Amino acid sequence: MSLKTRTADTLKWNAIDRVASQVLYAVTGVILARLLTQEEFGLVGAVLVFQAFASLLVDSGFSYALLQRKRPTRTDYSTVLWFNLAVAVALYALLYAAAPWIADLFKGDERLVPLSRVMFLSFIINATSIVQVNRLTKRMDVRMVAISNAIGLAVGAVVGIALAVTDFGAWAIVWQTLTLGAVKSLVLWTTQRWRPRAVFSWSALRSYFGIGSRMMLTSFLNTVFLNIYAFFIGNRTGMVPLGYYTQGDKWSKMGVMSVYQVITASFLPALSEAQDDPARFHNMCSRMNRFTAYLVFPALVGLAVMAAPIFHVLFGTKWDPAIILFQILLIRGIFTVLCGLYNNYLLALGHSRAIMWLEVLRDVGALVALAITFPYLAQTRPDNPVWGVEILLWGQLAAAALTWAVGLIVVTTRTGLSLGMFARDMAPYLALTCVGATLMGLCLHVTDTAWLQLALQTIIGGVFYLGANALSGSVTQREVLAYLRRR
Repeated sequence: MSLKTRTADTLKWNAIDRVASQVLYAVTGVILARLLTQEEFGLVGAVLVFQAFASLLVDSGFSYALLQRKRPTRTDYSTVLWFNLAVAVALYALLYAAAPWIADLFKGDERLVPLSRVMFLSFIINATSIVQVNRLTKRMDVRMVAISNAIGLAVGAVVGIALAVTDFGAWAIVWQTLTLGAVKSLVLWTTQRWRPRAVFSWSALRSYFGIGSRMMLTSFLNTVFLNIYAFFIGNRTGMVPLGYYTQGDKWSKMGVMSVYQVITASFLPALSEAQDDPARFHNMCSRMNRFTAYLVFPALVGLAVMAAPIFHVLFGTKWDPAIILFQILLIRGIFTVLCGLYNNYLLALGHSRAIMWLEVLRDVGALVALAITFPYLAQTRPDNPVWGVEILLWGQLAAAALTWAVGLIVVTTRTGLSLGMFARDMAPYLALTCVGATLMGLCLHVTDTAWLQLALQTIIGGVFYLGANALSGSVTQREVLAYLRRR
């Protein structure tokens, strides 16, 4: 198949993976949100802060390096697999011993000690599947990745819901997480013929160290950027506000990270093949800009507009304080996705150092915003128990917008792409999204019934956006529809 067709197929299966995963995740999340308390979600949210950082160190950035290299060898893959497993075991031992200290950080809640020690087993389980996923992604053959994710989520959902119904509380989420990782890894190892060699090459590891270490640091800083808030909220305000934040964060990430992962996992292998042909590379970037704008703007802005009816249909009024947090995080997510797209352009050309410094810049901006808003974090209002958390997130949104603007300038400088090209590619879709969002917002005044509001918003927003793109002659929409018809 041509590179264009392989890229389209990769996008298709990544999209199927994300949609199937999010449907299963959403169904499970709704049931668990109804069965578990805000405090129990706060306990898991506290553990997830440390899990996010440790999981990042297990991968060590070598997955990015393997994707960036044109022809990785079997020795390369084997070496990375053994290294990932060794790091996972070492980190688990370290954090097992540190569990009491973790509890002390969250007002000495001793429930966190056994929860964290069991949850952290996921490091070792997930390390076994990293290279298998990487190989399939590099080959642009991600069908089995989607299938393994779906099976893992389905089995994990059964386990999590069964434990929640039988009053296991926060443990339901812990065992759901472990089951997901174990089943996914088992499916990949039983369906793929590749097996590692019993070799470990220091020279192979060193050859990946430059890009790998910088990408690991970049990912580490990005994880700080995404997870530091949960730590401060739990430490400063307690488990109930952290529970509201965890819900808003979890449901916003379902939208943001779905789009982010589809784009970053699908585009990088194709871009790496065109890294030596500037004209072809620039043309691919322009097409990717348009596709990203076509997808990201309506998806994330639309979800933000539909936030209230979505929460009311799913949860009633139990999680209403989380709605505004969900909306702010979705809008901030637009900048997260765009920065991820630009990082693909830089990484494909080997500019991992620029990516690292952009991440440093973004985190410095986030920390400045955090310092400014931190004094207000514990504030509440009679009708808003998360008022201080809301102030914190508004500051983070402003910081994300500012650092995105600086990052865009860096990307154009390093890649030879022009600011005008980015504006021409993305502005039309942003304008249509704003008009569509306004129409969707008016639907909230037509009826007070949540499910009817949601239905009206979906129909009116979808019809307007697709129709307006058709009338304006959107090449991207024509290509998407043509691919769906396999023409």
